[in-house]
Amino acid sequence: MVNASRRARGAAVTHSRPAISAEKTALVLSGGGARAAYQVGVLQGLVKLRRERLGDGAPNPFGILCGTSAGAINAAALACRADSFDAGVETIAAVWRNFRADQVYRTDALGIARSGAQWLSAISVGWMLARWRKEGPRSLLDNEPLAELLRHWAPLELLPRMLAERHLHALALGASSYTSGEHLTFFEATGDMTGYERSQRLAVPMRLGLEHLLASAAIPFVFPAQRIEHAEHAGWYGDGSMRQTSPISPAIHLGAQRMLIVGVGRLHEPRGRIVRDGGYPTLAQVGGHVLSNVFLDSLAVDIERMERVNRTLEMMTLGQRLATSLRSVKALVIAPSERIDDIAARHQKHLPRTVRALLRGVGSSSASSDLSGSALASYLLFEAPFTQEVMALGERDTLAQRQAVCDFFGWL
Repeated sequence: MVNASRRARGAAVTHSRPAISAEKTALVLSGGGARAAYQVGVLQGLVKLRRERLGDGAPNPFGILCGTSAGAINAAALACRADSFDAGVETIAAVWRNFRADQVYRTDALGIARSGAQWLSAISVGWMLARWRKEGPRSLLDNEPLAELLRHWAPLELLPRMLAERHLHALALGASSYTSGEHLTFFEATGDMTGYERSQRLAVPMRLGLEHLLASAAIPFVFPAQRIEHAEHAGWYGDGSMRQTSPISPAIHLGAQRMLIVGVGRLHEPRGRIVRDGGYPTLAQVGGHVLSNVFLDSLAVDIERMERVNRTLEMMTLGQRLATSLRSVKALVIAPSERIDDIAARHQKHLPRTVRALLRGVGSSSASSDLSGSALASYLLFEAPFTQEVMALGERDTLAQRQAVCDFFGWL
């Protein structure tokens, strides 16, 4: 959990000021599969605190929404309801509170056999089948149910109206191109905002649709890549957390002067239980380790980089600050105070039987005492007992920072 001292330098707000303008305030949501339930709990905590200070009916506190992977889905669902923030959060929370894995990926025996078992067989005996197979398996799981859910849950056809009515300034979704090897941020914004290009990453303005959400949330190996058509950047795209070297950058380029950053692990977690050395790591352990690297590590590094820039600018004279392109960004970071891997270990048994069988094939166990596969399971545990506990953690962590949150937003 982050205490008030983790606010970026200069983030304090005097108690004589009204609530801060939302246009330059960004919400940055990272990826993490089912772990993104934590973000929803944080949003619920924000709603509760804001109602305490401002009452009902206050406008959307975020002018800029940036999301990656599952965070992109939460950001898009919120953006489509930017005209009623509190009601939007409750709508999103209702889905997460009652999640079932079969709303995200096929869990029936036939679906598992067509995707997961086929994928595993391709690894083991694919060399024998390559001569007769026209196309190899695309992913471990089939996420067609997610596409159907998102059509109703994140109706991006409403986004232009939210932008036109100034309920929102911009929505940005990250994706990684398997075609070019670059990381792209697709965004839709008010005005005539142009894209930008940096080393191995660029931002492209365009109308956002279902394909961008599915691409951003396409966990590597687990969910299939998504085709995105664009005049200059057409190709196959996967999870936006891959090759995302600077998760905070899109919000800054879109004009954010302050941001709330919600992580889903690693930033401030306690060490937790030590996994006993049981010999060579299983594929589940390796897979969980890889996914944690993809989803969690770059955000922590980027936050440290931002804080170093803020400290450097504080030491400069006014003339030096005017001569540099660097600028200070006020930020508040909220991240889990408990290890989500440990929570996942307690709930692996709630995964559908077919999925547990598939995970056992790569060395994961549903026993709560076995942590070896809990990291991998935490990204797939779209089941209500797990999501509800993680949401409750997010709300508790937010309320524990009551004063820091209210100071950040100017909620007096």
